[in-house]
Amino acid sequence: NRHVGTAMLQLITPDCYTEFADDLAEMHRMRCRVFRDRLNWDVLVADEMERDHFDDLHPVYLLQRDRDGRVCGCARLLPTLGPTMLRDTFPALLHGEPMRASPAIWESSRFALDVPKNAPQAAGGMAIGTYELFAGLVEFGLAKRLREIVTVTDVRLERILRRASWPLRRIGPPVQIGNTQAVAGFLEVSRAALQRLRSGGGLKGPVLWSPVAPQS
Repeated sequence: NRHVGTAMLQLITPDCYTEFADDLAEMHRMRCRVFRDRLNWDVLVADEMERDHFDDLHPVYLLQRDRDGRVCGCARLLPTLGPTMLRDTFPALLHGEPMRASPAIWESSRFALDVPKNAPQAAGGMAIGTYELFAGLVEFGLAKRLREIVTVTDVRLERILRRASWPLRRIGPPVQIGNTQAVAGFLEVSRAALQRLRSGGGLKGPVLWSPVAPQS
């Protein structure tokens, strides 16, 4: 389902892929710019679009748009009861611990933000768009009755999460993967976490126009 709020955040669920095929293609092009061109990650690219086999597993996508309607941010969400990047692609980041899988934990991956340096900023000199995307993830989690979001990220984004008062609870220390200091951990899904993000980003209310209906 698509929900567009004042912050221009959009949820695309599998049943709407066909309707929003152009939006998804624009997202994959943006991911290519961020992950291949800017971060120099070793990712699969075809026709200037970045995608991997987790995109074939019918994830939910969170898309962010700037004031001109351009896709400038995204995140991908999958339930941990199925395949996940942490368990199946980066098991070294578990440091020998079993992967915690639960209906109350989903995995967020392919978090990307492509905003200009002069984009509106909030507390601590961080882009308001960063707070909006984080808040959108928490709003999604609350609507799905999640307790936590697990993610694989790098230490750079981990610092941003800490500055936004939504700190990552590490599973273990960082591991060098390619040219990236990768780390995995859990992010709190709670009303308190959402309020901290709204306060830090100066957000007046929900960034998703309407919450996702919880699924049984």
